Amino acid sequence: MFYKNPAKVWNEALPIGNGRLGAMVFGGIDTERIQLNEDSCWSGGFRDRVNASAREALPKIRRYLREGRILEAEDLSRYALTGTPEYQRVYQSLGDLFLCFRDIGSALGGYERRLCLDEAVAVTEFEDGGWKYRREVLASAPGDVIAVKLTTDKPEGMDFDARLVRNRYCNSSGAVGGDMVFVDGGDGIYFYAALTAEADGGSLEAIGEYLVFRGVKSAVLYVNAATSFRHDDPAAECQRVLRAAMTLGYDALRAEHVKDYRALEGRVSLSLGSDSNSGLPTDERLRAVQAGASDCGLIALYFRYGRYLLIASSRPGTLPANLQGIWNESFLPPWDSKYTININIQMNYWPAEICNLAECHVPLFEHLHRMHPRGRKVAEEMYGARGFVAHHNTDIWGDCAPQDTYLPATYWVMSVAWFCLHIWEHYEYNLDADFLARHFDLMKDACLFFADYLIENEAGQLVVSPTMSPENTYVLEDGTKATLAEGCVMDSQILWELFSAFEGACEVLGRDTDMAGQVAEMRSKLPPTQIGENGGIMEWLDEKTEAEPGHRHMSHLFALFPGGQISPETPELARAAERTLDLRLTHGGGHTGWSRAWIINFWARLRNGNEAERHLTELLRHSTLPNLFDDHPPFQIDGNFGAAAAVAHMLLQSGDGGVRLLPALPDEWQCGSVKGLCAKGGLVLDFEWENGAVTGVRVLARADYEGKLIWGEREAELKLASGERFSW
Repeated sequence: MFYKNPAKVWNEALPIGNGRLGAMVFGGIDTERIQLNEDSCWSGGFRDRVNASAREALPKIRRYLREGRILEAEDLSRYALTGTPEYQRVYQSLGDLFLCFRDIGSALGGYERRLCLDEAVAVTEFEDGGWKYRREVLASAPGDVIAVKLTTDKPEGMDFDARLVRNRYCNSSGAVGGDMVFVDGGDGIYFYAALTAEADGGSLEAIGEYLVFRGVKSAVLYVNAATSFRHDDPAAECQRVLRAAMTLGYDALRAEHVKDYRALEGRVSLSLGSDSNSGLPTDERLRAVQAGASDCGLIALYFRYGRYLLIASSRPGTLPANLQGIWNESFLPPWDSKYTININIQMNYWPAEICNLAECHVPLFEHLHRMHPRGRKVAEEMYGARGFVAHHNTDIWGDCAPQDTYLPATYWVMSVAWFCLHIWEHYEYNLDADFLARHFDLMKDACLFFADYLIENEAGQLVVSPTMSPENTYVLEDGTKATLAEGCVMDSQILWELFSAFEGACEVLGRDTDMAGQVAEMRSKLPPTQIGENGGIMEWLDEKTEAEPGHRHMSHLFALFPGGQISPETPELARAAERTLDLRLTHGGGHTGWSRAWIINFWARLRNGNEAERHLTELLRHSTLPNLFDDHPPFQIDGNFGAAAAVAHMLLQSGDGGVRLLPALPDEWQCGSVKGLCAKGGLVLDFEWENGAVTGVRVLARADYEGKLIWGEREAELKLASGERFSW
């Protein structure tokens, strides 16, 4: 990715990250801004927000819904189920590193800024008066610091100063010795951030809040931050890591960083034929596509960038990627830049397994364990239920009580059930029984909650009540908009998947067979997915008029993706799913980035490559920012991850005892190759194709495998021992 001008605004800057630390690099000339984040820099400590009125009010809310008194149920829910206080904690910017240069900008030329996706390094280069300037910025996972290297061949060197800035949102700032400055502060979570440096030639001095450089030919700056979320003494920890980085030195730090990053990034590569536009700046390529051009190379770059962003924002030991990954410049960002868990954070992890980044999935599981004790308390105190529940948001503390007072979303209780499907997915791809055993209690408690919470409706089916179809509304007979219901289709689809996964886990681990039987009985009483009068999948359990037919959420297609109950092998439901998509799109659906990314996955699962590619192009045209960040609007990273997963699913799908190559190949992608995609059952695959037909396949089994491999009209029965390979 490269550009011929500095970033004017944050959405043009280039992201770097090591999972914990993130930065947005603007590539300025006389003033460089590097906006900083640390994943545990949040607005405050944990609060017990359970509404004490919830448990007593629940039977009355359910009775109102049963009697059709929907608005009364909604009024009481607003009072009795909303968290107290209403809001969870907020993810915040760490601040900015500003570099201000003297005597630059009189005779500029040769400007270029790049994000090197093979090294995870942001580079800015230009000339001034014929003298060359170069800056590199990286976020090292092994070194756990952000490093900035600046060089020039100007004989007099560079004069500049560096400063950490957090405006009014810090307690104190100043110098530590002769080569380090800091800012600190925070309520609930205390943070400490520091900057230190070394210089070649000239002088370096800490004065007040500044590091001042005069006449230096090269300099290296190291930035780190620590918080009380992880450390008893953040200042000591921050300074210790910085001193260690300085002792190691920039060259060794950079080499370690590149080696560590390439061990993940280099597993997968994608080519969609010749890339004739590779010499054009990335923003020019994007503008050309937005004007109607086709650019398969840009799609391959976008896919690679999606994997890069996941590596940069989610590593073992870090917090999971939030609504903006880790990149947030605000102290009160949209939707608090936390964890919206009625699809958005789940979507962040759709590419993790298929795109060979299983390690990057780990922070999500670690956060589930953080949520677990909170969610058990919420289940008991709000609903009088066993097990583990959360609603449509959580935060750094794993808060599981309802967030906001937004009836189309706030009281939704399905997020933990959905999260637990990620546990099962990780197992299906890696067949790691020890992993499954470590996380089994999360799945068990998710099922226990519904064993107590589900009620029988008048048809004798088990339903969730109260519930809603996120974040949609329907119209009552008198024209009033409403949202709460007794049961909806998405609930049943998620629970069918959860109960099936739990039964599978019990079988793998040889435990809890009695409970597996109870869960199977519950599954048999779930309402089935039905086709409505309009020919599409019904969203609620009875016919309702949608208030917004082009709604961004398409929750009733969960069974198509990421679920697996609808597929071309269920042709009647598959046709109804297509009809559902047509209806949504006809009325303006797909207008947010993440929603469009979900649509691409739907068409991939339906094996319609041309429709999938059309919507991938629409995502680039209408929902992609100059730095290729997804645009909700505003920036929200889930669309990047959802679209990366969709590209992979267009090329490979697996499950039900088999692997299918090129299941949704568009006409535009007639030639190409991919290396390193993963399939369920522990397979890693490389393959190439010409004129739409596979021309070569190589398969590595990381576990014993038995199943079909299907490509075009060909089919092979694979029976491979762990470590064995197959080629064609």
